[in-house]
Amino acid sequence: MGMSVTISVATEQDAEQIFRLQYLCFQSEAALYGNYRIDPLVQTLDSVRQEVGSDCVFVARLGDEVVGSVRGRVAEDGAAAIGKLCVHPRLQGHGIGARLLRAAEAALAQERGATRFRLFTGHRSEGNLRLYRRVGYETVGRSKGADGVEMIVLEKPAGAFVQTA
Repeated sequence: MGMSVTISVATEQDAEQIFRLQYLCFQSEAALYGNYRIDPLVQTLDSVRQEVGSDCVFVARLGDEVVGSVRGRVAEDGAAAIGKLCVHPRLQGHGIGARLLRAAEAALAQERGATRFRLFTGHRSEGNLRLYRRVGYETVGRSKGADGVEMIVLEKPAGAFVQTA
């Protein structure tokens, strides 16, 4: 019998696995833009540790292996910035990303008072855009990342939990 993927709050002990997974997962994003200096690829392990300690961070586990993660933080205006959603390439397309997103949204709304959710994804990242739109996000604008990549800004109200397949 195979193991199930579980979603849980990240712990300090997960930081190194999250760091390595993030580096692996964002290679394909970097290739889309021909830019290997995007934030997830240049973030330090210490910075990931800080985020795990202060932000709302969830992981997907297959046994002891971290195979997915997502982070969120609520700003003063009540909007929760959700970022660095990633799932191991061998497990993509099985709903793990949507499960991670739902876990982060629920915690950010219920425990940290988020009134809406905001995320950014590269304008060429069609798979990401499909997922975000499927779970209720709508495009609200565009911006340019610090790395020069054109980003699409998506939002949804905190009460808009959409059931996914």
